Amino acid sequence: MYKAVAFFDLDGTFLRDDKSIPKENIQVVEQLRKNNVLPVISTGRNIFEIQYVVDTTGMNSLVSANGSYVQYEGKKLQAETIKTDLISDLISFAKSQGDVVAYYNNLGFALSAENDMTRNNYHLLKLDAHVDPDFYKTHEINFMNVYNFDKDELYQERYEGRLSLVRNNPRCMDTMNWGISKQTGIQALLRKTGLASVPTYGFGDQLNDLQMFDEVDHAVVMGNGNPIAKKRADFITSSNMEGGIVKGLQHYGLI
Repeated sequence: MYKAVAFFDLDGTFLRDDKSIPKENIQVVEQLRKNNVLPVISTGRNIFEIQYVVDTTGMNSLVSANGSYVQYEGKKLQAETIKTDLISDLISFAKSQGDVVAYYNNLGFALSAENDMTRNNYHLLKLDAHVDPDFYKTHEINFMNVYNFDKDELYQERYEGRLSLVRNNPRCMDTMNWGISKQTGIQALLRKTGLASVPTYGFGDQLNDLQMFDEVDHAVVMGNGNPIAKKRADFITSSNMEGGIVKGLQHYGLI
């Protein structure tokens, strides 16, 4: 039995701005294991996007796609499926707004179309994006992105009760089945592994981390974090570029 669980967001938190892994973060994962603390990735991204993080750190317990796909020690625990007719409706509405939708599962993704926002985003993520409007008709989809800068309320009101949409970066909104979040993914992992009673720590920086902070015992927000996220912090550490993960873990005596 682990004595604690530490959940790590990736972008803006565990990773540097160029998406590389700081050497000290690789080392702290090993130290956490020696200290009988389970390190878990908790990210808005899908597993195929972050395989290099899994391979480099050995962290193979994940709450991915904002809780839509959960695995423990490399084995799937829970996966959401978004209904095809709901995806079709979203794509149609997005098209009427001039927006692009990306649809994902744990193995791959495709776009309904492309524009400057998608090209810039996937260049930053070092992903090869391709357009396939019918991808969702032949593949199980558990997560989507809607690309726009400022239409949060428009989409949230239209899809209330059907889809949960939360802004993860300036270009797009993470889109999941209604009620799904990092919080529900964390709940599933803790419940199904018998770890619900151990202390939990969550490290994050953005709005899609807020529900994770609601679930964990101790919320650690990065110095570069969103001001709204910082208001929810039990501890504000330094930035992702200044050893924030190490300092946060040291603050709680986990390493």
